[in-house]
Amino acid sequence: MGDFDWNSIWYAVPYMLNGTVVTLEISFWAMLVASVVGLLFGLISASDLRVPKGIIRAYVYFVRGTPALVQIFLVYFALPKIGFEFSAFWSGVVALAFNSAGFIAEIVRASLQSIDAGQTEAALSIGMTNRQSIMFILLPQSLLRMTPPLTNEVITLVKSSSLLSVISITELTRSAQLIIAERFVPFELYAALAVYYLVIISILSWGSEWIEKKLA
Repeated sequence: MGDFDWNSIWYAVPYMLNGTVVTLEISFWAMLVASVVGLLFGLISASDLRVPKGIIRAYVYFVRGTPALVQIFLVYFALPKIGFEFSAFWSGVVALAFNSAGFIAEIVRASLQSIDAGQTEAALSIGMTNRQSIMFILLPQSLLRMTPPLTNEVITLVKSSSLLSVISITELTRSAQLIIAERFVPFELYAALAVYYLVIISILSWGSEWIEKKLA
């Protein structure tokens, strides 16, 4: 431990704290967008709308079948080619939301379809439409089942935000990389980086457990 450069660790603290703020900001906006889009797509996937279901199925297949890094590059480099110009920050938000929404749509669909089919039949028998049975019967009951996978998706999204360093967003990982390039202390900074992420993920995990207990 005598060769461990503690001075570089302390030097990095303000920069990595700023990077942490950027990471949390991007993760918040990405999760907000992904939750809205994923919920909508999940509801459609559980409905009887054939054409929209087919489109969403193809989208989910693409998201699950390609690396998040490739999706980030597509958003950052391809969207400007078709007229959609975003800053690096918002490109990161869009890319993470695009990825996460696909998984959330599947979580919502699976949770809805896990409810006993008899409840849907009962709702239809009293005059409800299929959409009404989803919104007022299935969705409220499936919220508790959605919570654990959704909180896991939040954690995955925060960890995936480290990939945004490749498009020069100075989030947590990128801030550490810049200091490594400046002071040549990869072991110290990557060890510190691991601690930062562990703290963030531990807080999120604790929060998810608290939410699950409250819902239960």
